[in-house]
Amino acid sequence: MHGGRTFPVIPLLTGLMLLAWPLLIGFGLTHNSLQWLLPVMALMLLLRLRQAQRNRGPMRYVVQCVALAGIALCAASYLLKTHQWLLFYPVVVNLVMLAVFGGSLWTAMPLVERLARLREPDLPPEGVRYTRRVTLVWCGFFIGNGAMALFTVLHGDLHLWTLWNGMVAYILMGMLMVTEWLVRQRVIKKEMHND
Repeated sequence: MHGGRTFPVIPLLTGLMLLAWPLLIGFGLTHNSLQWLLPVMALMLLLRLRQAQRNRGPMRYVVQCVALAGIALCAASYLLKTHQWLLFYPVVVNLVMLAVFGGSLWTAMPLVERLARLREPDLPPEGVRYTRRVTLVWCGFFIGNGAMALFTVLHGDLHLWTLWNGMVAYILMGMLMVTEWLVRQRVIKKEMHND
């Protein structure tokens, strides 16, 4: 079928692989099967990097940095035959996200505001202040989650690492997203009521 939209298979597969990173690494280390899993993961990350280079938007560089970090950790693990390097991936992801979100606070428009303006180009002043606060909250989350991810690496318990990075961190992130959405609805309703 020509001219129609195609289903984004590569972004979907690479996104799922990145979400499942802790589970894949935990499985690979437990079952001594990283020798075949590493090249597959590196290939998926290369595809993710290539796909991100063609995209536009505020999250483009985040996706590129995260993909490059994953490729570097896969390469280091493969070349040095020390698979513990792969455990640092969640730490690196949190550092990249903190750098991008935190760095955007020093610009005229924080990242959350840029994302909000994709849906609402004429963001009111209250919305601008709100997005700045949300950006700060996300920075706090990345600091806390990154510190816990690092603790799980240094603690050396693969089950704890997999549990935190493969489940607890996602639950906390989801809770933060839902809470932020609920607060945003209150802010919007309050704004509409004041107008």
